[in-house]
Amino acid sequence: MPDEKRKKHGGETRPGGTNGIEVWPRNWLVPVILLTLRQWNSYGYKLMEQAAAFGFGAMNPGTLYRTLRHMERDGLCESEWDTTNGGGPARRVYSITDAGEAYLDFWAKSLEQYQRNMDAFFRLYTGGRPARAEQRKDEG
Repeated sequence: MPDEKRKKHGGETRPGGTNGIEVWPRNWLVPVILLTLRQWNSYGYKLMEQAAAFGFGAMNPGTLYRTLRHMERDGLCESEWDTTNGGGPARRVYSITDAGEAYLDFWAKSLEQYQRNMDAFFRLYTGGRPARAEQRKDEG
């Protein structure tokens, strides 16, 4: 698709004509970070690697650290300096809080409902309706 027919939105290119429709849930980075922190305490670089496994490609480190600061301010996680890494520089290690666990549980329940809605959508979308190319061929 030519570049002039693509739009830039949220760091991702989308086909022109989508009218800015968002299909990725908002604030997806927060529950991904919390899920990672629920498994183990971690520092920024490792959190960025884990986020990449969830589809957050070339993320700006500033985005991650800004999100972590907001999460810490909101009580979803906490951090402390780790100076025990073998003479290397100190690193800020993050851990999930009880409020972060509650937020993650809420997200999981919300995503279950979202998944049911998506499943219903695709059942309707794919069920019994011929593709447009097949319709045109049959009409012609």
